Amino acid sequence: MKRLLIAILALFAAALPARAQDFPSKDIRFLCGFAPGGTCDLLSRILAEHLSPVLGQRVVVENRTGASGNIAADAVAKSPPDGHTVLLATMALYTVMPQMPGMRLPFDVDHDLTPISNVANIYNVLVVSPQGPIQSVRQLIDLAHANPGKLTYASAGNGGSQHLAAEYFKRLAGVDLLHISYRGGAPAIVDIAAGRTDMMFGNLPEFLGQIRDGGLRAVAFGAPRPSPLMPDVPLISATVPGFTVRNWFGVAGPGGMPKPVLDRWVAALQRVNTDPIFRRRLAENGMESLIGDPDSFRSTIQEDRRRWGEVMRAANIRAD
Repeated sequence: MKRLLIAILALFAAALPARAQDFPSKDIRFLCGFAPGGTCDLLSRILAEHLSPVLGQRVVVENRTGASGNIAADAVAKSPPDGHTVLLATMALYTVMPQMPGMRLPFDVDHDLTPISNVANIYNVLVVSPQGPIQSVRQLIDLAHANPGKLTYASAGNGGSQHLAAEYFKRLAGVDLLHISYRGGAPAIVDIAAGRTDMMFGNLPEFLGQIRDGGLRAVAFGAPRPSPLMPDVPLISATVPGFTVRNWFGVAGPGGMPKPVLDRWVAALQRVNTDPIFRRRLAENGMESLIGDPDSFRSTIQEDRRRWGEVMRAANIRAD
């Protein structure tokens, strides 16, 4: 009888929602949907390193590449909601893909994933070949007006953040530019540096090395204020009012995460954010700390869904 009672109590306990004190009880899988060396991978590894001592378990970065990050997102969506598997989610995953015509996701972003917290803002920079004629936003606009549809801009894929940023620029500046879509950012940057494609709007961390080495020219910065890493580079908004483009990352877990586990994750991330070394490492790589909570993350998602939805509809952007 005693053994039967113990077994019943064990089954009842297993059916209860996870408690904060039950998490974490093992290594944590931190999934990144992109290859090593990119912004997603860099930020994942910085976060994992600082989260491990806070959570008291190893936080292991796992690169699940492919399908613009959707393979990693699908793996997290199908994982148990116990907090031990999370995703470094991109702006595109939450704001672009759910509403892009022709895009079919193997999961429901809003139902199958739990937004935990914003993590970092990364602002756009406009780069060109240092051997090319474009040295300012004003000059770019004048050249585009004189040669409508002939100046080209590169992106790492249709509907990605670089594509959307350039279409937003076109809309605000009233110019006609030709989109050249590449299979990833690396070949696009190679062609920009060689002058085979005229320009690219993209995340500052992805260009920093080439800018510092002289392989790319930073024409202007797409943030509301100058970058301390490039204090002499002007703002795009000084010539094109209203142009501010940020890409962001956040942490998401599987859908249905129990509130105690969600609260434990939020507390851990907010504690990491108080570490000056963590904040300095982000700043050194062109990133701005943005750690908040689920409510602020959801507000950011909804705000940018409206913004990029308008851009996609105006530019008639569809999935490949």
